[in-house]
Amino acid sequence: MIDPPVTLSTLPRPPRQAVRPPVRPGAVRYPVLAVVFVCSACGLVYELELVALASYLIGDSVTQASVVLSVMVFAMGIGSLLAKRLRCRAAVGFGMLEAGLALVGGGSAMALYAAFAWLGPSQYVLVAFSLAIGVLIGAEIPLLMSLIQRAETVRSRGAGAEGSLGAPLGMPGGRRGRQGRQARQGRRRRTGRGWPLTPRARARRRARPPKDPYDAAGTVADLFAADYVGALAGGLAFPFLLLPWLGQLTGALVTGAVNALAGGGLVLWLFRHDLTPRARKLLIGANVFVLALLGTATVLADPFEQAARRAVYGDRILVAVRTDFQEVVVTGRRGSPPDLFLDGRLWADGRDEYRYHEALVHPAMNGRHARVLILGGGDGLAAREVLRYPDVRSVTVVERDPGVVRLARTDPDLAALNGRAFRDRRVTVAYEDAFRRLRAGGGTGGGTGGGTEGGARYDVVICDLPDPTTTDGTTLYSEEFYGLAAGVLADGGRLVTHAGPAVARPGTYWTVEASLRAAGFATRPYDMDTGDGVGDGPRTPPRAGAASGSGPAKDWGFLLAAYGGRAPGLGLAADAPRPRSLSPAGLATAASRAERTRVHAPRRLRPSTLVHPRY
Repeated sequence: MIDPPVTLSTLPRPPRQAVRPPVRPGAVRYPVLAVVFVCSACGLVYELELVALASYLIGDSVTQASVVLSVMVFAMGIGSLLAKRLRCRAAVGFGMLEAGLALVGGGSAMALYAAFAWLGPSQYVLVAFSLAIGVLIGAEIPLLMSLIQRAETVRSRGAGAEGSLGAPLGMPGGRRGRQGRQARQGRRRRTGRGWPLTPRARARRRARPPKDPYDAAGTVADLFAADYVGALAGGLAFPFLLLPWLGQLTGALVTGAVNALAGGGLVLWLFRHDLTPRARKLLIGANVFVLALLGTATVLADPFEQAARRAVYGDRILVAVRTDFQEVVVTGRRGSPPDLFLDGRLWADGRDEYRYHEALVHPAMNGRHARVLILGGGDGLAAREVLRYPDVRSVTVVERDPGVVRLARTDPDLAALNGRAFRDRRVTVAYEDAFRRLRAGGGTGGGTGGGTEGGARYDVVICDLPDPTTTDGTTLYSEEFYGLAAGVLADGGRLVTHAGPAVARPGTYWTVEASLRAAGFATRPYDMDTGDGVGDGPRTPPRAGAASGSGPAKDWGFLLAAYGGRAPGLGLAADAPRPRSLSPAGLATAASRAERTRVHAPRRLRPSTLVHPRY
């Protein structure tokens, strides 16, 4: 039997199927960009978390921000180079990387706080976390770009395979003859394609650059656009959502959980076909472990914070609150003078705080003192000393943190320590930044309690402010600040400020003095010994150790100043209430001690300004 001849027309038509990508290409780019947005926001939250917590715990926010930012950007470059080794396994590499970033970044705040509480302030821990987080963040974009380009490559191959296998040879489009021509003409009418081009249109098409099937430049642009917009979202979410609602520890842990869900969900959903069964199990197990660890840490965040506080402040914590500006802790025993800590720094030692506040207030009250302005002093201790003068008519306290004043009013031990100064009708409290208050003219409008009319000038201005080397020192000890203070002083008025320990830090002390002189003040320096060394003394670094590592200071440096003319005399008013620690002879010794430290200060000291801080 002879078989019939075989021709092209009798060959069976090949099936119309294409090499299909594992994921529909149109569903890849936008989910990846959404994950880039989320991961970028989480990365910036980690960065801001480290800067904020290091500023609270170690101090000197400018230095901490510089260290974190520079180390992290450097580490991001290292991470981008290391990502080259993971491009062949981009899917599982990105999933594991995000799990690791969620664990390290989410737990960074808790680990840094633990190191501070039990080991003391250490920048090595800060640098280590900045380096690790930076490396992981730097590897994200290269791996995501590899995933998108792989999806685009598969799409291009799939489209080519469909065009070649979708119709038999010699039969474009699967149709022939009159039906094929009619179908092509219909497509031309619907799309406008296929009709003859005008010479101008033909020239424009020839001048158009060839289309890149992989569109690498477009991919990079999309990824970086999503990355920058996500950074904006994270930068705004940190101060306005995470800190007020969740706090630093819980906010970082929740951010880590969101990071793990976004990264793991992207790989296990869109790129699941690129994973081997073993890699899929490994990725699921890693993400479950990270989420479980972060969830457990979130549940235990409050007990951990209490244990860390006990390690820092001891077992006698009476009150611990987080205000909108700082952490306020009161320690001691009920019925005895308490200690007040602000952001880990001993602000007032109940056993010897009177030595500090008498030295701050009484020399400035030597003269007319009917109206007194206290900048800072939310604890009420400086106001207590001022109110001991019966001829004082009004006292205005400018404090930016209402939580401190509220605690000084309501806590029984702290209220007893300040003599219930805020109940006195002569006291007005204005909740405002001291610099802004002076810039507005120093009036008393908008405060609480009794007071005077707005725009009044003061006989005495008392600066009961944080140490010059703290975060606010750039503004509150600048030449501009003292220039504004001169504008609210009455003729013959006096200003007094704490300027840091003259013996321990003569450079800082005499820089404050130079700033006062640059603003037009004549100064009278004096430096008080802390006496028998009871406690660390107010305005000192944390008990875990000073920021410079030199231990607590044993002296308090002050500057008494008058605007223009001669420097004010250093003494006590004739009608001054009898202080417990001050005497005319002691003030003379304090002036001599301060002058002796001038030789240890750097030569040609320049004033500190807003644009050129020198503390």
